[in-house]
Amino acid sequence: MSILAGPTQLFFKMQGSGNDFIIIDNRSRSISPDAMASWAKALCPRAFRIGADGIIFLEHDSSGQASTKWHFFNADGSRAEMCGNGSRCATLLAFKLGMAPAKHLMLTDAGVVHAQVFPDEGEVAVQLTPASDMTLSFPLHVDGKDLTAHFTNTGVPHTVVVSEDVNSLDVTTLGAEIRNHAHFAPAGTNANFIQILNREHILLRTYERGVENETYACGTGAAASVAVAHALNLCGPTARVTTSGGEVLEITVRGTDIFLRGKAQLVYQGVFSPAEVGL
Repeated sequence: MSILAGPTQLFFKMQGSGNDFIIIDNRSRSISPDAMASWAKALCPRAFRIGADGIIFLEHDSSGQASTKWHFFNADGSRAEMCGNGSRCATLLAFKLGMAPAKHLMLTDAGVVHAQVFPDEGEVAVQLTPASDMTLSFPLHVDGKDLTAHFTNTGVPHTVVVSEDVNSLDVTTLGAEIRNHAHFAPAGTNANFIQILNREHILLRTYERGVENETYACGTGAAASVAVAHALNLCGPTARVTTSGGEVLEITVRGTDIFLRGKAQLVYQGVFSPAEVGL
């Protein structure tokens, strides 16, 4: 018996490499796109609500382009075109709910994503939208000094900075400066700091636009980092990326196509009262 007053809403809490998401089964389309940003701002704050890096509303795709469609919002209520780890979590949940087979297509704001669940391994692979707008080795004045930066878009914009020791960096400060730098106005950018351990292994720390903080992982950031490192001949076409959360993603670059594979997990499901959180 529920002790919550009034109507309740089912939600799923999922994580991929430490990126955590609230996912709402919105096949009924009872939550309109106009209301979704307010749901993100109401539910994603940590300590006060469910807490998450972002929220995903999962639906069937009525256009016929894909099995499923998502609406993705960052914790601050901003809509994002793409999220690599979020897409892996949404893929797994769609499979678990019977919305789609293990191998299917998902429609995102960045285009159609090819996705596959590997149930025995507990992993999900997605083919991200092609990398675009790559610019290598340009100066960026940050924190009183000039950095060498690199840029590409893997569904969302990412700037990559190569460091000899990512653990020594103040990612919160540097990341915020890069994210808001005039060079990337008005949309801004995500900021990634990578350390090359060898040609098959990269360490990554990411400051995410929309979360406005360092996160434990970023799938599109990992993809951008390997795409840039491969273009700079710092790694091969396939590399393992260890995120600040300690989990490992496998990224494969084939031309402009990028493939992301790693673990995804349904952590728990529950209900909340929309009225209690002002929705």
